[in-house]
Amino acid sequence: MDTAQDSAPFDPVCPSDIAPIRIGDKWSALIATLLSDGPMRFSEIRSQLSSVTPKTLTKSLRMLERDGFVGRSEETDGSKRVSYELTPLGRTLLEPIAMAVRWAEKHMGDVLDAREAYDRRQGAPAS
Repeated sequence: MDTAQDSAPFDPVCPSDIAPIRIGDKWSALIATLLSDGPMRFSEIRSQLSSVTPKTLTKSLRMLERDGFVGRSEETDGSKRVSYELTPLGRTLLEPIAMAVRWAEKHMGDVLDAREAYDRRQGAPAS
């Protein structure tokens, strides 16, 4: 069974919701990490981030491009092919992202416990 989710490098229970550092939105750090190995097409990025909608991915890529972190290139060799890659500025994000991931992995349980305790105090159902 080879689905997009099976090949996705990011766990659906990813610590990106816990990481103390976000670059723009939930998906930006994940996109930057994917692009660290080289250019990718939209469909390749989306297949690795199986729970992102095309609209949200487009919005995140545009924001990263606007901020100078991602470059977008079009090949017009008969069919319009677009690829995205990290710029030199975008590559400077990789070390802080890796540090944030390590922090989130180390403290994920603590954050989840704190959220659960907060929700109990607020009378909200646990997530």
